[in-house]
Amino acid sequence: MENTSYVALSRQTALWRQLEVVANNLANANTPAYKGEQVMFTDYMVKSKSDHTPFGQKVSFVRDLGTLRDTREGPETKTDAPLDVAIHGDGYFSIDTPAGQRYTRAGHFRLDENGMVVTTAGYPVLQQNDTPIVLAPNEAEVSIAGDGTLSTENGVIGKLKVVTFDNDQEMRAAGDGTYETTATANPSDTANISQGMLEESNVQPITEMTNMLTIMRNYESIQNLIQNEHDRQLKAMPVLSQSQQTA
Repeated sequence: MENTSYVALSRQTALWRQLEVVANNLANANTPAYKGEQVMFTDYMVKSKSDHTPFGQKVSFVRDLGTLRDTREGPETKTDAPLDVAIHGDGYFSIDTPAGQRYTRAGHFRLDENGMVVTTAGYPVLQQNDTPIVLAPNEAEVSIAGDGTLSTENGVIGKLKVVTFDNDQEMRAAGDGTYETTATANPSDTANISQGMLEESNVQPITEMTNMLTIMRNYESIQNLIQNEHDRQLKAMPVLSQSQQTA
């Protein structure tokens, strides 16, 4: 009798985890370059003891395998800001952080007080030789070509380091719109850079709201099932007890 409750609880736990992921997607619907996530589930089969079969019965529980990131490119917004850049196709900007090199598609860059190109969190944006990009005080006209080459009125300064990975799903979110990974970074030969543009989140709020309502209905339905099973067991206990006393 307990198997029904255990299976229902495993599904309810999975739904709660799914609800957390959907809520996080909605919270980041306006975060530049954010990639939506979804939860992956599978069956977990175990054998249960039974007096009716010599080998027991298999019971299927719900198992949470992890999250899958939607790496599809998000829509772009025109900002005309000279240091706003968006990547068309696969690729990530490389940035330097106290924890090591990190990667991002959020190209909302700015100049710090030293003329260094940094992210909104203040991390230096790297060029291909893994050094920060620094503008001189008298340089005002910034131009970024499709291949990532950054120039001013004084000439070429450097080239943005844009990299790709064999498996984007191995990358882990590291905060501030960045990712970390131990995988080898490969130079991107196909990514196209657009100046004055920003990639937006690829989350579709209407879809996520629909998912949230579905999850909540399913969660409530399972809660009712658990309660009904509990009531059934309570009603069955006196009957079983009376049968044992009669026997």
